[in-house]
Amino acid sequence: MELSGGSKGLYVRCGPQTQVRVRVPPAVPGSAAPPLHRLRDRKVLVEDKKRICSWALGVALLGVLLMVLRAETCPSVHPPGSSYSLIINCSISLSTACLLVLIIVFHYKDIRLFNIDHNQVDWRIAMTTHKLLLISLELLVCAVHPLGTYWEACGPEACARQPDANSSLSPPPAAVLCVAPRHGERAADVELLLSGLMFLRLYLVHRAILLHSKVLLSASYRSIGSLNNINFTFRFVLKVLMNKYPARTLLAFILFFWLAASWMLTLCERPKRVQTGDMDTALWLVAITFLTVGYGDVAPETSCGKAVCLLTGVMGVACTAMLVAVVSKKLALNKGEKHVHFFMLDIQISKRIRHAAANVLRECWLLHRSTSSMGGGREQRRHQRCLLEAIRVFRQLRLKQRKLRDYASEMVDLPKMQMIMCDLSANWNNSYRELELRISSMEQKLDELNRCFQQTSELLSRALCPRSPDTG
Repeated sequence: MELSGGSKGLYVRCGPQTQVRVRVPPAVPGSAAPPLHRLRDRKVLVEDKKRICSWALGVALLGVLLMVLRAETCPSVHPPGSSYSLIINCSISLSTACLLVLIIVFHYKDIRLFNIDHNQVDWRIAMTTHKLLLISLELLVCAVHPLGTYWEACGPEACARQPDANSSLSPPPAAVLCVAPRHGERAADVELLLSGLMFLRLYLVHRAILLHSKVLLSASYRSIGSLNNINFTFRFVLKVLMNKYPARTLLAFILFFWLAASWMLTLCERPKRVQTGDMDTALWLVAITFLTVGYGDVAPETSCGKAVCLLTGVMGVACTAMLVAVVSKKLALNKGEKHVHFFMLDIQISKRIRHAAANVLRECWLLHRSTSSMGGGREQRRHQRCLLEAIRVFRQLRLKQRKLRDYASEMVDLPKMQMIMCDLSANWNNSYRELELRISSMEQKLDELNRCFQQTSELLSRALCPRSPDTG
C-alpha cells in the first residue's frame, strides 16, 4: 500500500492495478498553520478564556450586589417605582446584558480551542445537542433578574401615594420587596423568586477555580494525568483542594452559605413582618438549622423561608460529614508517626511480657517450695491462684503483641516494598550475569579439554600404529 497526494485528493495504491482516490475535505481558511503556531494560538485562547471567565464572575457578583442593595434600600430609602429604583434596575439589567455577552464570547473561544485541539475541524462538530442545551441553560440562568421597577414607573402622584419611610405605618408586603402596592402579593412573590434565582450565577466560581488552578496550568499534571486517563474537571480540582487545604475550603463555603441563606431567609420573611425578618434572628436560625440542633425558639412562617431552612439542613448534614472527615484526617497519625508509635508500643509490651514471664517462674518456684514444705494448704492455694493469674496476664500480653504486630505488618510502605523488590531484582540480575560468565568460562575450558583430548588421541594413534616396511 502506497500513499500519494495530488491536487484533487489523496491516492491510495493497494496493488499494481488498483488505485483508490480518497477525497479530502477542503481545509478551513487559515487552518494550515504549523504546529508551533497552533500551540501559540492555543495558549492565547486559554489566556483569553481565563480573562473572560474572571470578567464574567466579576459582572455576576456586581449584579448580585446591586440586587441586594436594591432589596435592602427599598422602601426605606426610596419608594418602589422611583427614579433611584429605576437606576438600580437599569444597572442590574445592564450588568446582566454584559454577562450574557461575556458568556457567548467565552463559548466562542471554547469552540475555537476545540478546533485547534482537533486540527481545525468544522466548528459545527463541537456544537452537539448536549452542549447546546448547556449553553441555553447557562444563558437562561444568567438572564434571570428582577424586573419590578419596569412594570410601573410611578409619576409624581403615584410616588406621593407611596408610604413614607419615616411614617409610623408599616408598608404593605408588596412594597417591602420594592414592588408597587397596586400589583399585589403575586408580583412580590415573582420578584422574590427572581431575586433568589440570581444567586445561581455563582456557578461561575467553579469555572474560575478550574481555569485558574495550578493543576490545569501545570504541564506535568496534564501529562501524567493523560497517561492515567484523568479528566481535569472541577471535581478533580475540588478533590485536590480538599486534600491540600481542607479547612480553608470548607470554612469559606460554610461562611458564604451561612450569609447567603440568612439574607434569603430575611428576604422571604420580611413581608410577614415577623421576628425571622431581622438579620440577627435569621443568622441564629440558619446556624442552628445548619448544625441540625433546632432549638425551636424561632421558626419560619412563609413557604419560601421553610424551603431555605430545608436546604440549609441538607447542606448542614453534608458539611458536617465533610467536617468530620477533615478533623479525623488532621488527628490521624502519618506513616512515620505510626511507625514510631507502634515501635514504642512493641517495646513496652515486650518488657511487660518479660516481667509477666518472670512472675510466672517466681510463682512456680513459690508453689513448689510451699508444696515441698510441711506447711498448711492455705499458702499453697494462694500461690496457685497467683500462678494462674500470672499465666493469664502473660497470655493476654502475648495476644496483644500478636495483634499489634499483625496490624503493623499491614502498614507496609509500598515505596519501601518497591525498593526492596528493586534491590532483589538487581541482586538476581548480578547473580545471573555471574552465572553466565562462569558458564562461558566452563564452555571455554571444555573446548580446550576437547582439543587436548583430540591431540592426545592423534599422538597415541601415531605412536601405536605400526610402521609399514620400506619398499625401497
